[in-house]
Amino acid sequence: MSFILVTNDDGVDSLSLPALARALGHRATVRVAAPAVERSWIGKAISRFDEVPVKEVERDGIAMMSVAGYPADAVQLGMYNLFDDEAELVVSGVNIGANFGAAYYAGSGTVGAALEAGIAGVAAFAFSVVNVGHFKEWAAHMRTPESIPDWERYAAVSAVIVDEVMAAGYPEGINIITVNMPAEVTVDTRRRVTHIADTSYGQLFKEQSPGIYRHDWTSDMHVTDRMWGSDIQAVADGQISITPVRIAAAGIDSPSLRDVWD
Repeated sequence: MSFILVTNDDGVDSLSLPALARALGHRATVRVAAPAVERSWIGKAISRFDEVPVKEVERDGIAMMSVAGYPADAVQLGMYNLFDDEAELVVSGVNIGANFGAAYYAGSGTVGAALEAGIAGVAAFAFSVVNVGHFKEWAAHMRTPESIPDWERYAAVSAVIVDEVMAAGYPEGINIITVNMPAEVTVDTRRRVTHIADTSYGQLFKEQSPGIYRHDWTSDMHVTDRMWGSDIQAVADGQISITPVRIAAAGIDSPSLRDVWD
């Protein structure tokens, strides 16, 4: 019997996990494996030499496997080690903060968890939500019990999107679908299929004391391509951005590079 594996990069204590697990329960049995602590900005890192302790915990009535490693570790263990059944689907999130634009997408642990599944040939979704105008205040609120109704709403929207995509047929050749939603999202919010905006950012670390640096995250995101049709633009317009991703490129025509070797 197959199951849906739910994970995230915000850790087993994230208030989003129980809501998402319950919202997906109508489709199949849901199992949860997630990092023991927050593992944001870690991408698709895999533990190579360290042991990865795992223990069962319960959060809001939902049994979870707490993995002392990275989001992709949790997916690996969830697909191959921790459960007797086969994962038919992996859903990662719902993340506090957007994972739109190439710069943030590439570093996202939420996306990295989904990619670990996608590489294995398992259909996977990465869900993120953001309040663009008041992010810091909103993010702080989303870590309090008062935010649970919002998490239930985000989980309900995520489950509907999973249902819609799977009913239409998960796109052939696609590794993952990454979804970014505005904070005011509802099940009636318009969906748009988008591309990942080409973005960059500058300095991320600040010196705390001589030779000691700490992630400061004061750098602005810079958009370097067209906004129209992008994940960033959709969310800015109050819509849901749905971006199918294929990590194995079909090939890019680059005459200047070919001239080096041909």
